[in-house]
Amino acid sequence: MNLKFRLALMNFLEFAVWGAYLTSMGRYLGNLGMGDKIALFYSMQGVVSIFMPALIGIVADRWVQAQRMLGLCHLAAGAFMIATAFYGANATDGVDFTTLFALYSMSVAFYMPTLALSNSVAYSALTQAGMDTVKTFPSIRVFGTIGFIATMWLVDIMGFQSNQNQFITSGVVSLLLFLYTFKLPGCPVSSGGDRKSFVDAFGLRAFALFKQKKMAIFFVFSMLLGVSLQITNSFANPFLFSFGAQDVFKEAFGVQHANILISLSQVSETCCILLIPFFMKRYGIKNVMLIAMFAWVLRFGLFGLGNPGFPGVLLFILSMIVYGVAFDFFNISGSLFVDQSTDPSLRSSAQGLFMLMTNGIGATVGTLAAQTVINNYTKPLTIGADTFTVGNWSACWYIFAAYALVIAVCFSIVFRPKKI
Repeated sequence: MNLKFRLALMNFLEFAVWGAYLTSMGRYLGNLGMGDKIALFYSMQGVVSIFMPALIGIVADRWVQAQRMLGLCHLAAGAFMIATAFYGANATDGVDFTTLFALYSMSVAFYMPTLALSNSVAYSALTQAGMDTVKTFPSIRVFGTIGFIATMWLVDIMGFQSNQNQFITSGVVSLLLFLYTFKLPGCPVSSGGDRKSFVDAFGLRAFALFKQKKMAIFFVFSMLLGVSLQITNSFANPFLFSFGAQDVFKEAFGVQHANILISLSQVSETCCILLIPFFMKRYGIKNVMLIAMFAWVLRFGLFGLGNPGFPGVLLFILSMIVYGVAFDFFNISGSLFVDQSTDPSLRSSAQGLFMLMTNGIGATVGTLAAQTVINNYTKPLTIGADTFTVGNWSACWYIFAAYALVIAVCFSIVFRPKKI
């Protein structure tokens, strides 16, 4: 079997696991009466991302081949995710938050390290085959986004957005990937001289970069903007579904098929990756980051203005398109800036620090803060078998947009790097 195809299938399955529940879990939790705790579930991804990838990476680096570690993690993640669904479906006395959250957290703790492990497997295989990873990997990685979209659509079309079957879907795909890892190329375990220390694995050496004013400012603002990263993943689906409480909107496509509408964000994300080299070269990191920040303002603001009817749904569609710019111009451009601004000996640690500040601390704080805002402006409303989170959602989105705007203005004033 062609190596590129094998690695592309690995990426497809890797992100299909995530796409099955990431954008629809909030709706299911709302139906369980846990709408006020959605952020806790999403923030757990950021919490475990602070330490689990490094710990699992040390094991893969020292003792277990990366593709084997990838499989073992997916075996555990899939088993715990199916257990989460089984408990949710069979809790006769009502679903207990602590039990559901504990099972879900265990699954996420084993899944999040696989994002890095799958990259390691691909890089190792391509290098052993004598291929250029920079030129070859992007065309392989794009199948990950396709996999994410595929399970989003599957969960939507099968009617799983409001129930535990989205977790079953995720768990089954995880187990399939566990089996598939036996067909992946072997990854060599590092020799003693190449093994990373615990300090390197956790990216602690990169904290020395805070001595540089430019990098300190960049990392702080990366954390502040990282606050925005998971807000729409956490709450866009419950928000769109909330319109179902209104007779005029309850049959609208955006209500009945929220996941498909939201998936336009991932389509946009895939396309916007191609624009980054041009914008980085022409406008520099500061302007590209500012574009991302103002894109977040639009992302949130358009949610506040739109509705699932026509022409209001066009504003939602525009928000999905803007997401590609908001996400890619921040995450990928920021990663490139870190790579170009650090000594080669610190690059890996610096990337880890960037991820810690954005997807770890920033996203976790942002999701929890967003939950507080939403709890203040909305309340649950049960109609038949469905529970809708209703209230002044527009005020919430405008608050998030105002936050992104303040960060953008401050960034434009404080951050003054040399053009790279």
